Amino acid sequence: MSKHAPWSCLLPALLLASAVQAASPPEITLVIRNHRFVPAELAVPANTKIKLLVVNEDATPEEFESHELNREKVVTGKGTIQVYVGPLKPGRYPFFGEFHMDTAQGALIAR
Repeated sequence: MSKHAPWSCLLPALLLASAVQAASPPEITLVIRNHRFVPAELAVPANTKIKLLVVNEDATPEEFESHELNREKVVTGKGTIQVYVGPLKPGRYPFFGEFHMDTAQGALIAR
């Protein structure tokens, strides 16, 4: 038996632990339709990193912006973006579309 044998037994366990940590965050979809966010309030798990998919069904661009989440990203017309947020403490995190601020308003509700 090699003197390195104990490490070779640990390698599969380390790889498994690494794969578990690298698991993808939950994906949650938010749609832009008629210059509005749908749904306007979106429940998300608290204390968990999430991947927010923002799908713009409109032909014109919109922006996903939130001062509380420290995010600002343009979504092209008929485009999709990914926005990673969290982990968030329980609470309300408003966001808006800067190009249509009168209608494009919403919030993530971390529970």
